Amino acid sequence: MDYIKHLRSMVGNEKVIMVVAGAFVFDKENRVLMQKRSDNGQWGFPGGFMELGENVQDTARSEVYEETGLVLNELELFGIYSGPQYDKVFPNGDQVSLVQISFICKSYTGELVESNEESLQNSFFSLDNLPSNIFTEHQVFIDDFLSKKKLPIVK
Repeated sequence: MDYIKHLRSMVGNEKVIMVVAGAFVFDKENRVLMQKRSDNGQWGFPGGFMELGENVQDTARSEVYEETGLVLNELELFGIYSGPQYDKVFPNGDQVSLVQISFICKSYTGELVESNEESLQNSFFSLDNLPSNIFTEHQVFIDDFLSKKKLPIVK
């Protein structure tokens, strides 16, 4: 069963807490994987909503696989982001208060899928040459990563 659809069938558009997990995936050249999202055409990091029965690592791994074709190995906690500044209203009116959990992964297998239903394009970028059209909500992750704060970051 799709947890989000099931939950929405009971609460409608009311605000609910949702957990999102994703990863900064680095290749051997220390370039980071970014996804040009099909929902808004902006670049961001692969990830998505947690389903029932998953832990946050499973969520990050399954979402990255669905969006990029890569199977993540070891994950290191990068940060946990929560609070009113991460509340969101989707175009359909659904309201969420997000708890966003990000990991770092430097070891993976599989072949990168260039595009699919969720990704207009998947590509690795040098940290000093990231695309300009960054998903607004992911800019904080980039800023925190580039600031080299002590990990994990909890906001």
